[in-house]
Amino acid sequence: MDRTRVIIADDEALIRMDLREMLTNLEYLVVGEVADGRSAVNQARELRPDIVIMDIKMPDMDGIEAAKILTEERIAPVVLISAYSQRDLVERAREAGVVAYLVKPYREEDLAPAVEVALARFREFQDLQKQVTDLQQALETRKLVDRAKGILMDKQGLSEADAFRKIQHMSMDNRKPMKDVAEAIILAHQVGQGYT
Repeated sequence: MDRTRVIIADDEALIRMDLREMLTNLEYLVVGEVADGRSAVNQARELRPDIVIMDIKMPDMDGIEAAKILTEERIAPVVLISAYSQRDLVERAREAGVVAYLVKPYREEDLAPAVEVALARFREFQDLQKQVTDLQQALETRKLVDRAKGILMDKQGLSEADAFRKIQHMSMDNRKPMKDVAEAIILAHQVGQGYT
């Protein structure tokens, strides 16, 4: 089984070393260590880890800003670690898409559940995102096919069912998706050539 690949971001070398040791003991694979948020984002873009564990308070770019970028770009889930648990930080972390938040000092046994929950939530998010994309594409295809059917019905006097079957047959005959056939019918109609 592949080990979960982790990037650690903390501006304190001793914390990074302790965290690496804990993660290694838990059989995670640490693939990168950085000392600031900007480096965490750049390294995550390059290495595509399974998860990023980072401190909030870091130079150049804080962990919350970095987490927001990683979440928006759908690179990896983020577990934030911090000595601070103020409501405003937790709220900013939530808004940035952080999926787990650990308050220092944490123990090794606290780390695995946070990582595993973060990974599971991220996978659920990716699945939902794919479903939304698929539904958007299906809706777009349906709109185009409906428009193309209307053109065929108007120009060729076909029933709705016959116009749909014609688009279906053209799709199969030309080995093109129905969306492409519908777009071609619409384009031909727009340039005034009609479509037979």
